[in-house]
Amino acid sequence: MTTHEFYMKRCIELAKNGLGTTYPNPLVGSVIVHEGKIIGEGWHKKAGEPHAEVNAVNSVKDKSLLKEATIYVSLEPCSHFGKTPPCCDLIIANEIPNVVVGTVDPFAKVAGNGIKKLVESGKNVTVGILEEECNELNKRFFTFHQKKRPYIILKWAETADGFIAPISKEEKSPVWITNQYSRQLVHRWRAEEQAILVGTNTVLDDNPKLDTRDFSGNNPVRIVLDKSGKISENYHVKNNSQKTIFITESEIFNSTENCIYENATFDTNLVTSIGNILYKHGIQSVIIEGGSKTLQSFIDANLWDEARVFKGNTTFQNGILAPNISGNPVAGFDIMNDELNIFKNYD
Repeated sequence: MTTHEFYMKRCIELAKNGLGTTYPNPLVGSVIVHEGKIIGEGWHKKAGEPHAEVNAVNSVKDKSLLKEATIYVSLEPCSHFGKTPPCCDLIIANEIPNVVVGTVDPFAKVAGNGIKKLVESGKNVTVGILEEECNELNKRFFTFHQKKRPYIILKWAETADGFIAPISKEEKSPVWITNQYSRQLVHRWRAEEQAILVGTNTVLDDNPKLDTRDFSGNNPVRIVLDKSGKISENYHVKNNSQKTIFITESEIFNSTENCIYENATFDTNLVTSIGNILYKHGIQSVIIEGGSKTLQSFIDANLWDEARVFKGNTTFQNGILAPNISGNPVAGFDIMNDELNIFKNYD
């Protein structure tokens, strides 16, 4: 590992502290080094608050050292005025001579302009250090701006014999396939992503809250497919506790701040329509936690980026088959005897 890679790795570690809290902004970490010693570091914590470079500069006790320092940043410094001033101007004003950038920002208002501005000001700029890792860090932000849709994560749990649910059940509550540790991990994921999507049958069968009650963090925006308006006011998804978008083919109801209705045709293009609706609402990532039919529709449309599949020790003997996903997992984990496999869609 080179010196540049060592400090960029630290930038990535710092940036991950903001996962789930920086939307709609990207995850960014920054480190300032003087004569082989880290003298400042920071990360972007929340939209509207100081960017990573600002927090890093502010953490430096002896500002005179900045004139001989190198600033590392996982994503190209911004050059435009948003809710905060341009980070390029901060670097230039503090006369930091060396700038090392992980990857270029795809956001139209930045997109190379930050690097250009720094070079034109006489800075020694290096770009593309741990670029692949820096791109992975902001896979949600990059997918949203480059593909005009959210980063789509499929998630389900299946039994040891390949079923996602029993054929029928007596109570409107989930039948647990995985253990409590896996379920807590899922709530952590909900806090990290901007939205969670389920189909009509999941709501009618389980009456889920779709919140983060088992983990500290923001509740995701709930996305509910309700083609013909079957979901009544008695279900948790209509309790106004968090923003909820209902996608329906029936007559549009009056939307409120936390209960929004969107029309879509429930045909072969539904999955694409869902992506367009979520993009319109500025949603950069979504976990699909629906039933087998909903999940399979995203797989069949090849409109997914990642799948997180749990396998428990439970057996149903018969029931609703789990979605069929091709390819081999890129990673696997054991969670107290539950098996978790991660799939990636590289198409």
